[in-house]
Amino acid sequence: MDTGVVSEVEVWTRACANDGRAFTSLFDTHRDRVFRHVLRLVDNAHDAEEVTSASFLELWRRRASVILVSDSVLPWLLVTAGHIARNVSRGTRRYRILFDSLPRADATADAEQIAVAHIEEGESVGYMKAAMKMLKPADASLVVLVVLENYAVTEAATLLGLSDGAARTRLHRAKGKIREQLTEARA
Repeated sequence: MDTGVVSEVEVWTRACANDGRAFTSLFDTHRDRVFRHVLRLVDNAHDAEEVTSASFLELWRRRASVILVSDSVLPWLLVTAGHIARNVSRGTRRYRILFDSLPRADATADAEQIAVAHIEEGESVGYMKAAMKMLKPADASLVVLVVLENYAVTEAATLLGLSDGAARTRLHRAKGKIREQLTEARA
């Protein structure tokens, strides 16, 4: 009985055979979740858009070696987006260091600029970003996949090339580190 519903595996198979419509369908299906994930990792929405686009470009470029988890490309996209986001953050950090080293006039931010900065960043979001950045990339990917995206530990372990036991141990430690960082930040 044909229900008319096409599985993601079928769409992915067509995309791997250079079907642009199939790839567009995957993009439409997963772009919002990838964007939301990346927005948690980078400093602004513009960077999140750039990383999301780069993640789908990598999906297309590496389509022959992509590993599906639970018959979906989403976990692969989330891990890849996390790697790209860390690269963007490193580049931004280098730029800020260079920019901060340049001489400038003594100017103080006015109250409006300070208020806008606080609204845009949101203290709790900033604390969570800082805590996630303290983790090793594989541990951050585990937290994202299991805690934020609700994948099973075994699925995340497979994607990251870890044993189930190692993934569970690393996830437990990562959660502890995040908890510790959040407690310290709020104190």
